[in-house]
Amino acid sequence: MSDITKEQVVDFIANMTVLELSEFIKELEEKFGVSAAAPMAAMPMMAMAGGEAAAEVEEKTEFDVILTGSGANKINVIKVVRALTGLGLKEAKDKVDALPSTIKEAVSKADAEDAKKQLEEAGATCEVK
Repeated sequence: MSDITKEQVVDFIANMTVLELSEFIKELEEKFGVSAAAPMAAMPMMAMAGGEAAAEVEEKTEFDVILTGSGANKINVIKVVRALTGLGLKEAKDKVDALPSTIKEAVSKADAEDAKKQLEEAGATCEVK
């Protein structure tokens, strides 16, 4: 444990996506039985002090679902893309063929996670950004 420096921890956290950071915070809350609510109340003060990372976390309310791979069963992925987007067959196929492809834009975190789950169940790989 003493081999890891504070700078390495800060660099590691700085390179995380907002979603990864959110999951990391939840894991820490569960492990130590604490809540991040109190530090969140101090975030506006940190943002005023130039805390770019704090501002980024606070502002992130819309997420994009990016399809990065269609997997072995492309037809099932096309069906899910059609269901999620309301596109026609050709347009959905074009989205699946042109990777990486944005399937959902500016949706809530719950909607993005639901779309990601449906795509992954169909065999695709995707990211929520």
